[in-house]
Amino acid sequence: MIVVENRIPVKKEYREKFEKLFKERESHLNETPGFVRNEVLRPIKGDEYVVMTHWESMEHFQNWMNSDAFRKAHSGDNLPKEAFAGENVIAIHEVFLSS
Repeated sequence: MIVVENRIPVKKEYREKFEKLFKERESHLNETPGFVRNEVLRPIKGDEYVVMTHWESMEHFQNWMNSDAFRKAHSGDNLPKEAFAGENVIAIHEVFLSS
């Protein structure tokens, strides 16, 4: 299994709008082959939200990244640049142990 982690630093005054956009976004993830689950983690300390998507394989994730559904999900109503406290950081991991 592959886990893709996207760390998104959002300024406090934009958090409510950020969460609303995520909740209302048409991602079509559930219809995507190889998709397992998605989690969006709200920061308790600091300003980084963490978006974690779980995939059956790297190939499935890459297919999603190259799909029309991905482009649709990441277009439209976005927050202005000043809403972010820094750059997104994306990390991709392979699960080798789960309990």
